[in-house]
Amino acid sequence: MQNYVENNFPDTFERRAAGADSRHTDRADDWNYLDDQLSESQRWSTWPATEKLMRGPLPYPEFVIEDAGAIDTELGVLKTGKEADVFLIERATSDQHVLLAAKRYRSPEQRSFTRSSTYTEGRNVKRSRDARALKNGSTYGRIVEASRWANSEWQYLRLCFEAGAPVPYPVQIMGTEILMEFIEDPEAPGAAAPRLQHVRPGPERLESYWIQLVEAMKTFARLGFAHGDLSPYNVLAAGERLVVIDLPQFVDLAGNERGVGLLQRDCHNVCAWFSTRGLAVDGDALLAEIIAEAW
Repeated sequence: MQNYVENNFPDTFERRAAGADSRHTDRADDWNYLDDQLSESQRWSTWPATEKLMRGPLPYPEFVIEDAGAIDTELGVLKTGKEADVFLIERATSDQHVLLAAKRYRSPEQRSFTRSSTYTEGRNVKRSRDARALKNGSTYGRIVEASRWANSEWQYLRLCFEAGAPVPYPVQIMGTEILMEFIEDPEAPGAAAPRLQHVRPGPERLESYWIQLVEAMKTFARLGFAHGDLSPYNVLAAGERLVVIDLPQFVDLAGNERGVGLLQRDCHNVCAWFSTRGLAVDGDALLAEIIAEAW
């Protein structure tokens, strides 16, 4: 991983190693030496500013860096979407470093939550002001909506990870940014794992993928939820294992009247992909199997 980062982003390490005096000759009166060590693509680790509930489940994995002196360096974009973009972040100290995925929900002017009501039915908004703003679609309401989706994804990631579902480990949340485990391609160290849509597994691995995905859907159902937007595009194939991503639209099977319908769509989406790869599976049979886990 270190070779990948150093070879592909050498300026990151050069900027960090360079002395402050080599970059600035004119400084403000309130100049701070520590701040001047950072480039525009860097920041001090946001971990120290997070509270317990804003951090992932205990025990923390070994890759979680808790050092307040760590530096976060933005290395590029992993994915763009309607509601959020995902960036590759390196968090590093002088003797530790790790790659993380930073999912950032967009600003009110850039965001498009056109389908949100389909998924959020049955969810409660505690503050009356927030509920009114959401209903009226005001600028504040759009800010609330972004925070609401980020917080929802954070809670679902924690819930699913603790239940043993194959989701990225949620490292921390701050505002509308979620830092989570970077799912690496074990066959191409340093690169992101491909989406299931883009792989061509052999018969043995294909069957293993099916078993894993069905078990993931059963785990979601036992928690009372359906993914709601499950397809080969939001499942990562990390070598022999699958990892499900994009959870903000998780659907409450009991509280959302569209819940079973969305679960049915999930079942048919995944079955269609596996069928085209040669595995004999049936969407309606899968739906019955998943529903049996929920009730």
